[in-house]
Amino acid sequence: MTLTPLPPDAAPPIRPGPVQARAPLPDVLRGLALLGILLVNAQDFAGFLEWTQTGLDRAVQVATDVLANGRFISIFAMLFGWGAAGLLARQGAGIFLRRHLTLLLAGSLHYVLVWHGDIISLYAVLAIALLATARMTARGLVTLAAVLGAWWLGLGLLDGLAALRGGLDAPRFTGLPALSPGDTYAAVVSGRAADFTGELIGGSLYNGAWLLALFCLGAAAGRTGLLLRPHEHLRLLRGLTVGGLLVGLPLGALLAWLNTRGDYASGLLAIPVRMGGGLASALGYVGVLGLLTVRGRLGPLRALAAGGRVAMSNYIAQSLIMTAVFYPYAGAQFGQWGAAAAVGLALGVGLLQLPVSAWWLRRFGSGPLEWLVRRAVYWK
Repeated sequence: MTLTPLPPDAAPPIRPGPVQARAPLPDVLRGLALLGILLVNAQDFAGFLEWTQTGLDRAVQVATDVLANGRFISIFAMLFGWGAAGLLARQGAGIFLRRHLTLLLAGSLHYVLVWHGDIISLYAVLAIALLATARMTARGLVTLAAVLGAWWLGLGLLDGLAALRGGLDAPRFTGLPALSPGDTYAAVVSGRAADFTGELIGGSLYNGAWLLALFCLGAAAGRTGLLLRPHEHLRLLRGLTVGGLLVGLPLGALLAWLNTRGDYASGLLAIPVRMGGGLASALGYVGVLGLLTVRGRLGPLRALAAGGRVAMSNYIAQSLIMTAVFYPYAGAQFGQWGAAAAVGLALGVGLLQLPVSAWWLRRFGSGPLEWLVRRAVYWK
């Protein structure tokens, strides 16, 4: 049997087993992304509507939209693609499939037992498509990402503009879970279990092209060594910083304005604006942190690396804490808090996780869920 050689910019395979050496930039980015995602998800956990916020709550919502909304989920998705593509190149399809089946199981349990906003299961399913990109060059991956991303954003923009032109007099959709005072844990879990398969399929079909575009960008970063050897890519990092922020920040301001409006068309338009501007700002943030890494000026931002190293454990812990505060079977605060209080709580939880993560790593060397996943994938 003749094997087709890997392209020159693809990583060669190495012996099976988890990666031992770590570069700082990916972990810092992952830790920052995890914190930023929690700030945005505070709206879903707490059950407030963006367009009804006033005073300090509105100011916090605007800041969240401009600086965080769509930004950190884009970084997280690109890092997922970076890690998945790297795993495939190093360990082969067998380990790759075993890991993503394990993540699918973990994400399914998270969705059903804890929180309806799980992304682990969706990422695990869509990552299988990366098998078809294993021998693509970085240039090919970026081209594929551009095609998929432009198609997805274009369709979303057309839908929003059609609703705007049609003058559809309909209220904005909320996307919030259907929770009522007095709901028991058993009832909530039963409802999520009934919805899970349909939501996973629907999410894969609706978000698939966009998430695959982000995965491909992450895979391209892996091919070029952008995150592991940022000193070799100074010109690119400067371009990402300037171009990403010049595009992303104005789109963030537009998103903030759309999120003051409660009509259906604004809700539709907010989706491509959120994700398109989010990707631009995300690339800008990668550029900034990459340049700081090269110059040895990460400073306090290095503390984010501990959170990034135990990202899965922290992600699930965030869901447990926030649902314990807000969901009707526990703290029952759903719908009672505005943006300022909810985002403030999320910020406190996310920052507290950093020293806890550092302590845990010093004591055990790996997060608890990371350890379980590694055992399931590598059987050791």
